[in-house]
Formats: sequence, structure tokens, C-alpha cells
Amino acid sequence: MSIEYKTFSHLPFFTFSLYRDMNYETILVEKRGNVAVLTINRPDKLNALGYKVHQEGVAALEELRKDSEVRVVVVTGAGEKSFIAGADISEFAGKTAVSQRSIFQEKTLFNSIDEFPKPVIAMVNGFCLGGGCEVALACDLRIAGEKARFGQPEINLGIIPGGGGTQRLTRLIGEGKSMEMILTGDMIDAQTALTLGLVNHVYSAEELETKTMELANKIAEKSPIALQMAKEAVKLAAKSNLDEGLRREVDLFAICFSSQDKEEGVAAFLEKRKPVFTGK
Repeated sequence: MSIEYKTFSHLPFFTFSLYRDMNYETILVEKRGNVAVLTINRPDKLNALGYKVHQEGVAALEELRKDSEVRVVVVTGAGEKSFIAGADISEFAGKTAVSQRSIFQEKTLFNSIDEFPKPVIAMVNGFCLGGGCEVALACDLRIAGEKARFGQPEINLGIIPGGGGTQRLTRLIGEGKSMEMILTGDMIDAQTALTLGLVNHVYSAEELETKTMELANKIAEKSPIALQMAKEAVKLAAKSNLDEGLRREVDLFAICFSSQDKEEGVAAFLEKRKPVFTGK
């Protein structure tokens, strides 16, 4: 596989021909070492989620899932104004209940991110509304710029969230605040989102990319096997009762003991050195 070296902002990354040759129209996929950055690339539309974005995002995530060199994925939006400002409303015209239900029952960016086995971080720059907020909610961690704005404004169109907003937002920040955001359609700022637990960190626009990549690279240094087991265990907590979750945690804990990474981690600890995990 050929490698093309480029420079993006102040950080180097590697763009592999595997992703470049797929000729995406609405997204960009870049590799920076063991971290892949998936960018919704429709800045003229504030990165609105159209059907094509879903199709290409799902396809890209499938390629990243199979790429053993990728350990963490960062999802973001092109430009400074918007992460994802919502769905492409122009595509709603003429849609019936049956056709819209059919579209959302297909593989979407929402459930592809949610089911992705590797850690996914949302780097939120600007508006994060409607389907954009639902994309962020499907991610494992959310890092926001100080000018980010979050909301589920679907109620203003006479509809409700359809990409997981009513479920994931409620699980994350609780029924009361989730209900308020969804019933009013009001936006909240980044600091409020941090207070509610909707985002993990808030940084200035100048620091956002650097801090997000620092976190992504820190996670990427861990054992890929342990990362996958940890993600599965934590996400199960919201979907199962305590007894079921504890049983599954023990199973996943035991699986880690069958890996070479576990042997490397223990050896590195005893030898007082940094472990080098291989995902085996």
C-alpha cells in the first residue's frame, strides 16, 4: 500500500491510497499514525447530513474497521462554523412515513459509529444540531470548541429526532434536561454541555485540534484488544441490568488474558518500561 506524506495544520498525518482512491464526495478520511480522522466535508452546507454522507460514512467506517493500523477514529466537520448543523432538510421534501422509515432502518452513520468496535471521538467545532448532535452522541467521547452549540431542534420542523437523539441524549444527561432540549428545540453552549456531561472537555478554537489529537493518540497507545473489550463492557451498562453486565464484564476481562498484549503489559509493568501493544 502506497503512502503519501502531507502536513495538516501543525500535525503530520499519513493519507493512504486505500481511502483516497475511493473518491468520496462528501467526506475526507485521513490517517495520522494510528488515528484516523473522518471529516464531513460539506462546509458550504454547514456539513449537513445528506443521504450521501450516510452512505459514504458507513463505507469509510467499514474500511477503518478492517484496518488494523487504525486504533482510534476522530469524527469532525470541515471549516470553523459547523461540526454538523443537522440533516439536509432539502431531502425531506416529498418523503413519506414509509420512505423515511425505510431510510433510517438501513445502515446509517449513527448506528455505524455506535457499533464501531474501536474508540470514536467527536471533535465538535461550531454548530452540532439535530442529526449532528446525534452523530456526536453516537461517539464514545466528545471534545468541544468553546464556540460549539448543541441542540435537537427537530420539534421546530414538526418532527422529532430520528437518529437516536431521544435515547442516547437521555442516557447521557438524564430525562429532565433531555426532555427540555427536545421539547423546546433550544441550543445550549459548550460550557453548559460540559456541566451536563454531554461533552468531556471544552477547549479554545486554537487548542481544539491539538487537545483532541493528544487524547486520541493517548488512547491509541493502549492495547487494541483491551480497548475493544472495554468499549463493549461500558456500552453494555446502558443496555442491560447489573447482573448481566457484570457477567459480561468477567467474560471480556478473561478474554484479555488470552492476548499477547496482556503479557506485554504485565512484563512492561514489572520491568518499569512503557508497553508496546500490537493488538495480538
